[in-house]
Amino acid sequence: MRILITPGEPAGIGVDVTVQIAQQTWGAECVVLADPDLLLSRAKQLRLPLTLIPCDLKATPAPTPAGTLKIIAHHLPSPAQAGKLHLAHAAYVLDTLRTAAALCLTKQASALVTGPVHKQAMNEAGIPFRGHTEFFAEQARVPHTVMLFVLNKLKVALATTHLPLRDVSAAITPERLTTTLHILHEGLKQQFHIPHPRISITGLNPHAGEGGHLGMEEIDIITPTLHTLNVSNETDFCLQGPFSADTIFTPYFLEKTDAILAMYHDQALPVIKHMGFDQAVNVTLGLPFTRTSVDHGTALDKAGTGEANPGSMRAALALAIQMQLFA
Repeated sequence: MRILITPGEPAGIGVDVTVQIAQQTWGAECVVLADPDLLLSRAKQLRLPLTLIPCDLKATPAPTPAGTLKIIAHHLPSPAQAGKLHLAHAAYVLDTLRTAAALCLTKQASALVTGPVHKQAMNEAGIPFRGHTEFFAEQARVPHTVMLFVLNKLKVALATTHLPLRDVSAAITPERLTTTLHILHEGLKQQFHIPHPRISITGLNPHAGEGGHLGMEEIDIITPTLHTLNVSNETDFCLQGPFSADTIFTPYFLEKTDAILAMYHDQALPVIKHMGFDQAVNVTLGLPFTRTSVDHGTALDKAGTGEANPGSMRAALALAIQMQLFA
């Protein structure tokens, strides 16, 4: 199998962790889309060996020996320096993502693993960019995707992703919840091989609305939607909730569920990153190809220092390979 890797922001630690995970043998052909000079100079800065081999997309994919990576070269318009943003590099980042998506969509690659991009730099460079999840949905021309975080047995999906908090309530609609739960349910069955997924859903408001005293979204939208799906004959939904977000991550609830659907980004991410920062994996469900990603940002202050933790990138690549083995 052929797994693509995009390191993301050239000034950030995505480059570092890509070089770091190349220090071990992988049972898949790992192909990085990046500037070869960038990778080699960062490897030298980190004092790690790295050999880059041009990728032949027509050849049969082969396992990746330690200290090597296959490469599809994309060239920066100017040299990148670890820790120093350069807005002129934003188009290069986007080009690597666009090429990777195209290769996956045309079945020339099995999966894609992405390093972190610097969204602020992308937007300040004049490239509207909300996030990888939305970008790949647009490239694949799918109307809806689901962001799922995986940390060992814990799986947490998001009903909304990169939205200002003031816009979240209006975005929680029966249609969005229905679509999200269908994609999550199918993804758990097909990509994680859970035959009858049990999904627990958070409320939007504190204490899941406290019977309407702290908000009506649970009563007016979330509960009726869950009931409709549970009694539907179309699929074997097992939906529970809505539960208060301040208790749903306790062992009592986690033992009774296969995945959690949270209503918005910061309702779930602080818990996941507290439980396993640098170990969690971001998976995009609903795409016609497998995409996994790291759980951290560009960490410009750590780039080139040797302090970057490659755990999440290693876990993202391992999960991408595992998902292909059992596809």
